Amino acid sequence: MSKKVGVLLAGCGVYDGSEVHEAVLTMLFLDQANAEIICMAPNMEQYHVIDHLSGTETSEKRNVLVESARIARGEIKDLKDVQASDMDAIIIPGGFGAAKNLSDFAINNIQAQVHPEVQRIITDMINSQKPVGAICIAPATLTKAIADKHPEVTIGNDQETADLIEKMGGKHVTCAVDQIHIDRDKKIVSTPAYMLGPNIKDVAIGIEKLVTEVLALI
Repeated sequence: MSKKVGVLLAGCGVYDGSEVHEAVLTMLFLDQANAEIICMAPNMEQYHVIDHLSGTETSEKRNVLVESARIARGEIKDLKDVQASDMDAIIIPGGFGAAKNLSDFAINNIQAQVHPEVQRIITDMINSQKPVGAICIAPATLTKAIADKHPEVTIGNDQETADLIEKMGGKHVTCAVDQIHIDRDKKIVSTPAYMLGPNIKDVAIGIEKLVTEVLALI
């Protein structure tokens, strides 16, 4: 029986949603390992919309679930309809959406609030001792969601972000782009990806290792 792995998306595009390369690489490596992929996203309005050509904010309104469906080729579930019992593990790609939509860490730092459905699914997965993978900036949202459990994560070597993770109750471990950090006690795997980059070939190494380890921890 194939392992079922959730991929929690946050929109479509690095500046206001899920980082597309990270999301697609995650799905590629899961598919190559013959895992069943369950894409999901919260049904909510994006924090804002960024024109990815100019890098400027627009007046548009977009929905996180609808935008995430672009990456999932339409095969996606509303997060509220997904339970921890539906899957064996979950992976959260990065991109600013992971820290603007799944939580508001990018805006409010240590005072951040995690989206209630994101809080629920992360907490339930951890409490069920099911593996959680977090890529790029996603470990910050993960840390806020389970701050009381003091998770060990990496976002690479950005000292300011690492300090905020520690202030929220996490433990930060410095890693290179091709490395992962494993919190074996909590079954959490993280990798810096585009927090370090610089290129898709570089982030792919760490993401492949993360997917392999998440599957091994099931």
